[in-house]
Amino acid sequence: MLLFTPGPTPTPESIRHAMATPTLHHRTKEFESIFAKARLGLQAMLNMEEVLMLASSGTGAMEASVLQFCHSKLLSISCGKFGQRWGKIALANNLPYTELATEWDTPISVQEVLEALQSDPSIDTLALQVCESAGGLRLPLEQIAREVKTYRQDIIIIADAITAMGVEPIDTTYIDVLIGGSQKAFMLPPGMSIVGLSQRALEALENRPTHKGGLYFHFLTERKNQRKNTTAWTAPTTLITGLVRYFEIVQALASSNLDSALESTFAQELDPTLLQQGFAKAYTHTKALALATREAIAALGLSLYPKSPALAMSAIAHAKAAEIRASMKALGVNVAAGQDHIKDSIFRINHMGLIHIYEASYVINALELSLDALGLRSFDGVGNASFFASLQAQKAL
Repeated sequence: MLLFTPGPTPTPESIRHAMATPTLHHRTKEFESIFAKARLGLQAMLNMEEVLMLASSGTGAMEASVLQFCHSKLLSISCGKFGQRWGKIALANNLPYTELATEWDTPISVQEVLEALQSDPSIDTLALQVCESAGGLRLPLEQIAREVKTYRQDIIIIADAITAMGVEPIDTTYIDVLIGGSQKAFMLPPGMSIVGLSQRALEALENRPTHKGGLYFHFLTERKNQRKNTTAWTAPTTLITGLVRYFEIVQALASSNLDSALESTFAQELDPTLLQQGFAKAYTHTKALALATREAIAALGLSLYPKSPALAMSAIAHAKAAEIRASMKALGVNVAAGQDHIKDSIFRINHMGLIHIYEASYVINALELSLDALGLRSFDGVGNASFFASLQAQKAL
């Protein structure tokens, strides 16, 4: 069964092998060496002042960020189920908040955010997604962040990049907190969140002695420990070992193709320059597959759901979405439904992680065969013809 859901994503064999090595005690020099490599890889990827690894899902990092940075009022952006989570976090912690909501296929505008801030000077924190995975929507995060900081430099901007980190380059110039998760583009099992922090965020933590985040999720405590290549509490050792292997694959990608990179030997050291080159190739590869998949979708007479689609996944709107998913699963491809009220009106095909072209092609073939089996259109191979034509045009073959 090919797993093409937008998280968890498949874990490559070489990462599974890395995580299957004997477990190390987390208070040893041997694990500190592994932890240092993981930090180096994240710093090269995020280009932020500090990076933290937490033993939690992404929601844990979301809640920890809101509680430690929002001291007056939160402005939460809800363009889908995961954007709604910001408001739920505020509500559960008796924190004042204002929510701006859109239809799940529509991104919030810069102007709407600015008007909300202008109408309420008590807002000190803005929380939003990079990619709202409930409907495959990409928000104009970087533009919003730039305009917000131009209006008020002191507002802390928290961005959930769980389904964008590792998929595409994210400009973190105006972002204070960037959240990631292990089970997406990193191709690891669930259970670890990642937090990138700006210099502004660190100063805000240090200048606000009152800590509302509880004992476990205390970013300053974690920073103190993680800068020494250890953690305040028990580290997710297996996942961190797998993360290092992911970065070794990315580094190998700088000078080889995907197959060779996935099968590369364990690197002695990680090099920031080679990592940057590897990330560039990984981002290009993911974008090529996403755009080629969308060409195939259009050729098959189907339409994307979001008005501003994210590269992390293709969310396809169809009245028979549930039947199409079931048919594709019978052909060996597991794609995801939508969330809540759009559960049965869209299906989502993942592009996160280092996906082989032949696997993505198989998904397109399964989709076209399913449309034929359901009497929606006759199979003529146009899906894969369009898919490969797009890859050829992008020079991705």
